[in-house]
Amino acid sequence: MPDTAAANETRQGPLSGITVIDLSRILAGPYCTMMLAELGARVIKVETPGRGDDARHYGPFVNGKSAYFQSVNRGKESIALNLKEDGDREIFGKLLETADVVVENFRPGAMDKLGFGWEALHAKYPKLIYASASGFGHSGPEMYRPAYDMVVQGMGGIMSVTGHPGTPPTRIGMSIGDIGSGLYATIGVQAALFHRQLTGEATKVDIGMLDCQVALLENAMMRYFTSGTAPGPLGARHPSITPFEAYETQDGYIIISAGNDALFAKMADGMGKPEWATDPRYTTNDLRNQNVDAIKDEMEAVLKTNTTAHWIAVMDKAGVPCGPINNVAQAAEHPQTLARNMIVNVEDPVTGPMRVIGNPVKISGFEDPDSREPAPNLDEDRDAILAELGD
Repeated sequence: MPDTAAANETRQGPLSGITVIDLSRILAGPYCTMMLAELGARVIKVETPGRGDDARHYGPFVNGKSAYFQSVNRGKESIALNLKEDGDREIFGKLLETADVVVENFRPGAMDKLGFGWEALHAKYPKLIYASASGFGHSGPEMYRPAYDMVVQGMGGIMSVTGHPGTPPTRIGMSIGDIGSGLYATIGVQAALFHRQLTGEATKVDIGMLDCQVALLENAMMRYFTSGTAPGPLGARHPSITPFEAYETQDGYIIISAGNDALFAKMADGMGKPEWATDPRYTTNDLRNQNVDAIKDEMEAVLKTNTTAHWIAVMDKAGVPCGPINNVAQAAEHPQTLARNMIVNVEDPVTGPMRVIGNPVKISGFEDPDSREPAPNLDEDRDAILAELGD
């Protein structure tokens, strides 16, 4: 790791000059603080002595260092503090004196027991923004229950609309419970920073993972509100737009998203079936939704006569949104992914060179470098941080 003070001076981004004290662990909170770091903030990760963040012990590992941990903690600094010991509590207090934001994802009440809850910190550090990302937030009958991503995916309804009809419950293939709450926490922190700039007032950001899952249900929740019936899984198709799903071709599948009548007509022309656009079953999106199985059967009868690559070329020429179903490797190596700097490099002294995901937030006036600082080893920056604090 470079010298912490020098690194802070050279960090670029709209949040340059903002210091975040990161008490969070595993994924939701660390994802939030990683995004804040990507936007220019300095993030000092406070970890448990000896063990550190639990994510340090999750694979895959490279030369004994967790790539999982690397993925959401790159570019941060690490100091190990036991917040139950007087000496470390004093150091923590000094960190808070110059910090703008503290982020934690403990169960409600845990920080209060340590004497570092919102009320206590706000009284002592009135300019400090406090952000919490917990399973169920800091109110409500479930607030003290523990939760992981899988728990809130189940409770939040998102698993009930994932997969194909009649199949067992299916987890979304990434940690949408953690990542969703991490993103909402990032939004909340930035809003709180803006509010503080306008009014001088620091606020508490209270994020519940379950809340975030409910918020992400958008169309599914509205279908329940308007119909009174809870929707179920539909496989790969959109519940309100047709054609808008994965269709079988001669050698695989193609995604076709003809989201309005004009696009449907272009698609029909491209497939050599212009009569579909005037077929009374298909003239409007509502009618196509009512006849979704019929139009799928007709489309696949045509699509199966040629390859996915052929039909992507046809749809591109017609101006119809479409695409293949890439696996993770194909998505990572896609020319568009690479052109947008979405795969960046980390030079880690333990693991050697590693590739990690880049920052999707591109902001004019700020560079988007093709490399990042590595995730710190546990307590790696202790001496430099203590020197800054005058200890």
